[in-house]
Amino acid sequence: MIELDVSLPLSRFPLRVEARLSSDTVAVLGPSGSGKTSLLETIAGLRPKAAGRVVIHEDVVLDTAAGICLPPEKRRIGYVPQDTCLFPHLDVRDNVRFGMAKAGRAGLFDESVSILEIDPLLDRFPATLSGGERQRVALARAIATEPRLLLLDEPLAAVDPELKGKILPYLLSVRDALEIPFLYVTHNAGEARAVAGEALVLRQGAVVFAGAPDEALRSMSLVDPEARFDNILTGTLGAAHAPGETGSLRVNEARFAVPAEDAARDGNRAVFSVAPDDVLVSTHPLVGISARNVHPGRVISLEISGATAWVRVAAAGLEWTSRLTKSAADELALAPGLEVWIAVKTHGFRRLR
Repeated sequence: MIELDVSLPLSRFPLRVEARLSSDTVAVLGPSGSGKTSLLETIAGLRPKAAGRVVIHEDVVLDTAAGICLPPEKRRIGYVPQDTCLFPHLDVRDNVRFGMAKAGRAGLFDESVSILEIDPLLDRFPATLSGGERQRVALARAIATEPRLLLLDEPLAAVDPELKGKILPYLLSVRDALEIPFLYVTHNAGEARAVAGEALVLRQGAVVFAGAPDEALRSMSLVDPEARFDNILTGTLGAAHAPGETGSLRVNEARFAVPAEDAARDGNRAVFSVAPDDVLVSTHPLVGISARNVHPGRVISLEISGATAWVRVAAAGLEWTSRLTKSAADELALAPGLEVWIAVKTHGFRRLR
């Protein structure tokens, strides 16, 4: 449980957040400059002008009315900023060991190295690492300090698109294997749905939504033009049985064609994402189309944000988010309740774990 009742003067507006968070993973969303990083820095103790109250698992780390303000090193919080802040003169091994308590839990170094799969990197220096490798090292260093809470500031923002699908599983492994809760800043509502049990949406320093990540979608479409709404699917893989065939992903009673290389091991659980740009919407049955995934559905909601239309469609037992231009949505006369068909190419499915 994390209790927040904090305020902080910022240059363009004051940050004012009041929330009680009970999930072990909380997504913090909102447009750039909305106060997300400032909130994490306030919790970490890096903002001396912050006032109010912060309670982490019943331990008060900030209560200005009572004269309590623990310094960052006493809060037992691991903070991973966007730029990772690795020490360039230390190799990976010493970067991870930096800040470890001498009387710390035995085996924690080896455990963090193993979970994040950085053993082959231990003798290398930060300048020789890729963006994804630096993120994993920064996570391992934060874990090795035995935090009771992790604060992750857009951990995928500086990572190449092809590496993003590799970092997310590490975050899930940290949460599940080490039972370390975390707050996760992101612009991607789809990733938030895959990782988090709760979401906070900020706009100009104020909370405009607090609750389930699925329900945050409407708030995000209205306040954050940079937001992404990737569709996340969790299911069971079926392998391709002949060269040139696609694999399959079974989600509840529906089956989807996925790249064969991702379905090499039949029966494995897997998580895929589909970008909203890859979900095509038609108001007529689709025939003679190359896309392998075509399903009838019905429009749930339509949100217009500038020249963009965000369409939510119920199809194949799931809810899908598609991003269209406003003009396309107007031409199709999309509206809640309208019968439609969606189409997704096989290679629109990106393996996350």
